[in-house]
Amino acid sequence: MKAVEIGNVVKNERLAEGIYDLKIRLPKIAPLAACGQFVEVYPDNGANLLSRPISICSIEGDVIRLVFQVVGKGTKIFSELKEGDEIRVLGPCGNGYPIVKASKYILAGGGIGVPPLYETAKRLREMGEVEVFLGFRSGSFLTEDFERLGVKVHIATDDGSVGFKGNVVGLMESLDAKGDVIYSCGPKIMLKYLAKFGEGRGIPTYVSMEERMACGIGACVGCVLKIKSGDGYEHKKVCKDGPVFDSREVIWE
Repeated sequence: MKAVEIGNVVKNERLAEGIYDLKIRLPKIAPLAACGQFVEVYPDNGANLLSRPISICSIEGDVIRLVFQVVGKGTKIFSELKEGDEIRVLGPCGNGYPIVKASKYILAGGGIGVPPLYETAKRLREMGEVEVFLGFRSGSFLTEDFERLGVKVHIATDDGSVGFKGNVVGLMESLDAKGDVIYSCGPKIMLKYLAKFGEGRGIPTYVSMEERMACGIGACVGCVLKIKSGDGYEHKKVCKDGPVFDSREVIWE
């Protein structure tokens, strides 16, 4: 179930270079949202009509928190929003992470794929042990938020500026990470190797795909993904059928 709502900006601040933390009061959408879903946010300036998909970082009462990266005109507009501004939002969209009962959870995120894991960690910590692996090109963001949840956090950076020098999968391999299920989000190449990591150890792995999405409702067919089907494959839409998939279903090549 989705809703279109005019929300009010509660807070908007810069977390790191090009990374912003936007909180919007959305009393219709927030109660419907689950971890791993996303919303479509509309620039509404008359020049940039297409909505932008942004993963839900957390749900705090009737406020949805979005942590996003400025990559174009639309997200630049969002970065300039001020407290009290109104913004049109459609959501919640897509299918989020299936909540599996387990003793130990592994969460793995890369870059702007880190934010949707925060709400996931919030919910899973009530069910079992949570260990989080976060990867960045340089520096980090949201790591203190995860630490305040009381979960174990490991950081990898490409340049070695924080934590382990290398990528998330390399960090997990170096620590011989163990768990009952993996939840992840990040660049496709990271998810591909993470899937191999999980499958090689017999750990069910759920991947949130960062394909380019436009409409958010499966109408434009701009975010298709090859999924195994019998002896062949079928196309599924990331925005409607995902963004979360079982890694064993995805055709990575």
